[in-house]
Amino acid sequence: MSIGADSVRTPTRRFGTTDRRDAWWLKPLLTATGLAAFGVYSLAVVATGANYHYAGGGADYLSPFYSPNLDSIFGVSLPFSYAFLVLWVPLGLRATCYYYRKAYYRSFFLSPPACAVSGPARGRYRGERAVQNLHRYFFYLTTIVVGFLWYDAVRSFFFTGSDGSLTFGVGLGSLILLANVIFLSAFTFGCNSLRHLVGGRLDCLSCSRRRAKAWHGVTLLNVRHGQWAWISLASVALADLYVRLAASGVLHDPRIF
Repeated sequence: MSIGADSVRTPTRRFGTTDRRDAWWLKPLLTATGLAAFGVYSLAVVATGANYHYAGGGADYLSPFYSPNLDSIFGVSLPFSYAFLVLWVPLGLRATCYYYRKAYYRSFFLSPPACAVSGPARGRYRGERAVQNLHRYFFYLTTIVVGFLWYDAVRSFFFTGSDGSLTFGVGLGSLILLANVIFLSAFTFGCNSLRHLVGGRLDCLSCSRRRAKAWHGVTLLNVRHGQWAWISLASVALADLYVRLAASGVLHDPRIF
């Protein structure tokens, strides 16, 4: 008597079972630590609602967590920081990103903990299309936020004089804000959503030279999407920390010229 394929059961492996002999657990541990540290830091600095703008020496530095500065735009007192009205956009982009989903699935949910390592049993996954559609919408919204960050970075190179006039100059904070928005742009515009926009829905990509060139340009950023993800994550925190320390008087922003 033949045995049907449906009656054959694949033996389940105990959680954490692996033949690997390397420290496979180190990467998910470091990933979980890094993501958790950034999450706690970002929520803490946004909740304070203070020391996010530095205007010493004619400089005009705005923390990337508070861009755009809705407080100065609306001027209405709220029981919570205005930054919460914007923070969900870039966080949503990262939470639905292919790379970050891999990172936090493995580090927080251990699904799976690492390659060739057994993870917890789980049911059938059905949400890929919904997540990617959501990621596309977050991408559209994040491009607006990145636009404001570029404005803040350019604005940081113009210093207010004693007579109220603006003069071009360079401070350390100017360079930090510029580097931050460059890293954020590399991460944002290297995502698959933009690749789909410039090169998707075409039966012959090479038939459209402009779109093919744009697609290859986005792909160059996408190849190192994971690296840009971590670099931009660190740059946001460091840029905020610099503005925060300068605004609180802990350090003085050096004027290069």
